[in-house]
Amino acid sequence: MGTTPEFGLNRFDWTSTESFVADVRRAEELGFGYALIPRNPLSRPDPYMQLAVTAERTSRIRLGLLLDNPVLHHPATSASSIATLDEISAGRALLTYGIGDTAVRWLGLRPARVAELEKATVLAKRLLMGEEVEIGAVRPARLQHARPVPVWIAAGGPKTIEMAARVADGVFLRVGRHPDNLRAAMARIRRGAMAAGRNPVDIGIGLIFHTVASDDPAETRAIARSMAAGYYEYSPALFEIPGLRWNGPPVEALKRRVYPDFHHAPDLAASGKLVDFLDDETADSFSLFGTAQDIAGQLQRAIEITGRADIVVPHPVPMPKPGEPVARVLRSAPPGADYKTWFASEVMPLL
Repeated sequence: MGTTPEFGLNRFDWTSTESFVADVRRAEELGFGYALIPRNPLSRPDPYMQLAVTAERTSRIRLGLLLDNPVLHHPATSASSIATLDEISAGRALLTYGIGDTAVRWLGLRPARVAELEKATVLAKRLLMGEEVEIGAVRPARLQHARPVPVWIAAGGPKTIEMAARVADGVFLRVGRHPDNLRAAMARIRRGAMAAGRNPVDIGIGLIFHTVASDDPAETRAIARSMAAGYYEYSPALFEIPGLRWNGPPVEALKRRVYPDFHHAPDLAASGKLVDFLDDETADSFSLFGTAQDIAGQLQRAIEITGRADIVVPHPVPMPKPGEPVARVLRSAPPGADYKTWFASEVMPLL
């Protein structure tokens, strides 16, 4: 893994496949290293199909899932699809697994448990390496078109992070940017790797940060609170580790007023007002926000704490509308620039 992080995006124009391809090509031109798609069959087109078309019309940018899950289909299906994408893209594919969360809840299903995610990751990796795997069928399973595609796990809870370090090629950390959470996550990676006889240095590190795309201080603060609540909803340990306090109603009660959750509510400023009991330190602990200089500084401090980052995904919130100018003070970016152009022009050169 390199010492300078690559930047990835997981928000593109999904209004059509042609629009998606054009958007990814623009990201490649701007210097982004990864184009990543979340899998949600109710809200997104099929990611493998769109990425396959994109692979034929790009040359450098890596293409993959952030994230797929073992709930919607068997790991062999994901392994087969990502191996096909890797062949089409000449080795540019990346598979990231997670518990499923929103994508499976929308279908009335239960997200994968940690043990289930571990088992699926191990199976996908072994199939992608061309191994014969005993799965209880008539004969061992073997992926005939196997390719050594990296398999990462996106994780926020301590147990999931430690498990990911045991079995995955890399870990996307979804823990916010509080120093205590970042240090604890890296300690879990070291612990998990060493328990499996692995060198922690060999495990890729990805950092995912919700990046508030607003210049309005009140709106920024409200959205940051909604993001913080989403992390608490996902893993209360992310409050417990740094000693942050949840002084409001139970999160399960508040969730009845937010759909589908605090990270994906259609009006993040409104959902943030539901948790205005969260203090400024808590709101500041999970998102990137402010000027380009502020965001670059926040990113640099996070990378210094983790010691390295191979991939950084500055996830914009609220989700930008296709072609809509970013609500930012622009200096070097052209007037009317969208989020990816703003980030590439204003933030990336500072890092």
